[in-house]
Amino acid sequence: MAEEGTVISVRTVDQWNELFEQAKASKKLVVVDFTASWCGPCRIITPILMELARRTPLVTFLKVDVDDLKTVAEEWGIEAMPTFLFLREGQLVDKMIGAKKEELQQKISQHQSVV
Repeated sequence: MAEEGTVISVRTVDQWNELFEQAKASKKLVVVDFTASWCGPCRIITPILMELARRTPLVTFLKVDVDDLKTVAEEWGIEAMPTFLFLREGQLVDKMIGAKKEELQQKISQHQSVV
């Protein structure tokens, strides 16, 4: 899949589709951060997400700007930022809205080990 220990910024629908297909074929947990450049809480959680990506290389982290990829955000029913989706094999296993560091860490820990 993509580089481990990093947050991958998804810039195009084609890139999203490619990464999503790879995620479906993988058993790894995928955490998708739906964000926006104008969103204050999104800017606050970004360095935390990057640190979590470094600490949990067996989890894939994707970042989707809702303004750049409106169709992807609409497809997943994103209405607030930041929204984090937790996917396994292409299926939604959990969702979190808001920049809550502890809850984000807890959900990643909870779902990364479930295979």
